[in-house]
Amino acid sequence: MNTTNWMLATLALGAAPCLVSPRGASTAQGSQAGEAPRQDPPTLEETRVTMDKWIETQQIISKERKDWQQGKEILVGRLELVKNEIALLQGKIREAQSSVVEANGKRDELLAQSQGLADTVAKLTEAVAGMELKLRPICKSLPDPIRTKLEPLIQRIPAEGAETRVSAAERYQNVLGILNELNRVNNEISVHYEVHELAGGKPAEVQAIYLGLAQAYYVSGGGEAGIGRPSPDGWKWAPSKSIAGDLLMALEILQNKQTPAFVSLPVTIQ
Repeated sequence: MNTTNWMLATLALGAAPCLVSPRGASTAQGSQAGEAPRQDPPTLEETRVTMDKWIETQQIISKERKDWQQGKEILVGRLELVKNEIALLQGKIREAQSSVVEANGKRDELLAQSQGLADTVAKLTEAVAGMELKLRPICKSLPDPIRTKLEPLIQRIPAEGAETRVSAAERYQNVLGILNELNRVNNEISVHYEVHELAGGKPAEVQAIYLGLAQAYYVSGGGEAGIGRPSPDGWKWAPSKSIAGDLLMALEILQNKQTPAFVSLPVTIQ
């Protein structure tokens, strides 16, 4: 006998003493005249239905309790996951804020360096402009052969007061190129073929000997000679027939046609 049938049997047995007699009189012990009639006890079928409902209700309550517990566990897990995500995001936010502070510091440092570099470039530009200003008159007083050789570099010098897009580095490179060539030429004795106006105003080819950039001499094939010196407007030449022989000897020495010897030539020191 299962538990349900046993409970139903027990209820049936307990209800037996309250049954109504055929005559309608109550047989319950202690009944007295004038008392209200008692209700009939539930039948076995009604008890069974009630018990089924009770069991079904208990099952529903158990299922709801189980579902609620499972839902609670899911919610607690999700809540814990959200808390972990919040903590992770907060950590990333702190890292990002730290990175922003560091980036701002580096930006300020770079801005300060940039300003310092801009000031340096401005000073360097001013300095190279001063060097170019001093080079212009020097370039005008160069001998024609040297000036012709340096003309590409001379043309790169910006006009005084004119705006230029050429960087300070390029301008320095140009100035240094000119100065290096001038320094080299100024320490050499060089010979060039040139055309000069001789006696009678006729042009003729001559050989010119340059002692650096300070003094020069020329001699023609016909023995006409002269002396040249730099001036702000270029080189000035003056005839001097007395030095023709010494110049021819100097040329032969320079051309390795004579043994080295001292040659006396006039020099003017300015």
